[in-house]
Amino acid sequence: MNKWFECKVKYVKTMENGLEKPVTETYLVDALSFTEAEKRFLEEIRPFMSGEFEVTGIKPVKFADIFFCDLESADKWFKCKLLYITVDEKSGAEKKSASHALVQAADLREAIKYLDEQMKGTIGDYEIATVTETPIMDVYPYKADI
Repeated sequence: MNKWFECKVKYVKTMENGLEKPVTETYLVDALSFTEAEKRFLEEIRPFMSGEFEVTGIKPVKFADIFFCDLESADKWFKCKLLYITVDEKSGAEKKSASHALVQAADLREAIKYLDEQMKGTIGDYEIATVTETPIMDVYPYKADI
């Protein structure tokens, strides 16, 4: 299972109208530790940054699954809370356990549609409890050096 870290970077961004504005952006990095997360994050963003920037925060986040989408219009990330429904064998009562997935999509409707497509064929029953847009700009999974 991957270990994900939410990393925030603060820098001065040149807007479309030419004005400069300080911004903080959020990214997700697959790493084993805080130190590796910061190192990998800096390697990923450094080519896209001009001028000074500062990593302002790194925190672990739990996602059971991350679903990437190849469509160019899928430029947003949605956090989906899924409730898995199980039956307690002793009491026969239904029990719900939660997990979170991150879905790349163009909008809320597409996120739900894509999530359902990806969940087809799963063993257990589930229901989608919530879907919320996140501030995540990009996700950097681990890539082994070849």
